[in-house]
Amino acid sequence: MNNKLLDVDLLKGLAAGDRKVIGRIYKDHFNMIQSLIVNNNGSTDDARDIFQEAMIVLYDKTRAGSFELNCQLKTYLYSVSKRLWLKRLQQNNRLLSQEIDPDTTILVEEEIAGFEKREAEFELMNQAIQRLGEPCGSLLDAYYIRKMNMQDIALQFGYTNADNAKNQKYKCLMRLKKLFFSEYKNGNPNG
Repeated sequence: MNNKLLDVDLLKGLAAGDRKVIGRIYKDHFNMIQSLIVNNNGSTDDARDIFQEAMIVLYDKTRAGSFELNCQLKTYLYSVSKRLWLKRLQQNNRLLSQEIDPDTTILVEEEIAGFEKREAEFELMNQAIQRLGEPCGSLLDAYYIRKMNMQDIALQFGYTNADNAKNQKYKCLMRLKKLFFSEYKNGNPNG
């Protein structure tokens, strides 16, 4: 499998202390770990700490020479990070003991699949936004990202009143929805 070969190469580079490999592992997997931590009572700083600890565990194991990866690298990092995070939550009393019941925890592979699906959907939404064009892109950005009210949007975009701006926002939103679902059907992110 191609991922397996790439993972083996990454582990060799990590064991050798190759900074480019370390950067690649960070780039490829940090967002997944950050999502895990932030969605479970943590912060971005917590995610950085946990990811760093997981990287140290992985580094130590690869340096020992006897480490054999029996799953994908992302699965390993996710599993180690999750265990480290649960341990930290217990130590900080931010997690009640019954919340760690292994019977109720979702399998790591399922969590990763869910994360990958969301990432694919975000990418498809980004593609749809790129295809949306102007003035719709700027108008939706003004309303949803910059949190401008309709009166200010009407002034900025030259609409006669807030109702006209609201009507145009609705049309843009419907157009974006159509573009997204067109991309979604064609891209079919894990679904």
